[in-house]
Parts: sequence; structure tokens; C-alpha cells
Amino acid sequence: MNPLHKINKKTKINVYNMRSTRSGEPVPNQIVVEVLTDKGRRSIFKSYETIIGMIDEQGCVTLDKNYRKSGTTEKYLNQFLGNTKPQRRKLIEQGVYQLADLN
Repeated sequence: MNPLHKINKKTKINVYNMRSTRSGEPVPNQIVVEVLTDKGRRSIFKSYETIIGMIDEQGCVTLDKNYRKSGTTEKYLNQFLGNTKPQRRKLIEQGVYQLADLN
């Protein structure tokens, strides 16, 4: 599954670092890629070179099957998703969040 598979000339891509909740400064290696098309926005969260999760144009969340890389990655995944670790686990168990091979 390639989250960037629908790129064309009308597509706009924004890339930015996540920000520390303490200092407000950009955090290295915790990156959000926003892909804007005529169908909406797809947001992709990367830690270093690994895609950890994405939110598609319909708001559906897919996490990489190996999304639990480190405590830091999980902290910024929570920030990206706007939830907590227990909430995320419950949403995975309920099938609201999907797991897939994103890398």
C-alpha cells in the first residue's frame, strides 16, 4: 500500500516537523507529509524514514503493522492522531483504526 500513489500535477505536498508540546520547537525526525488533491487531504506521519500512520481523505486511519517503534514515536503518533495510547489501542481493537504494511 503506497500512501503517495495518486500524485499528479494538481497535487500539492506540504512537509513539516512535528512540534514539541513542551517547547513548541520542531522535533527532528518526526515528520508529517500532507498530500492535498482535488479529493481532499491525506496526512502521513513518518518517524525517521518509516511511515508510522496515515489519515486518508475520508478520515480513516491506517497504522503500520509495526507502528510501535519507540516511546518517542508513540508520543508523536498520539499527537498526530489527537488521542492517547489507551484510546488508540481501543480503536484498533474495535477495527476503527486499521493495521497494514505501509513500508
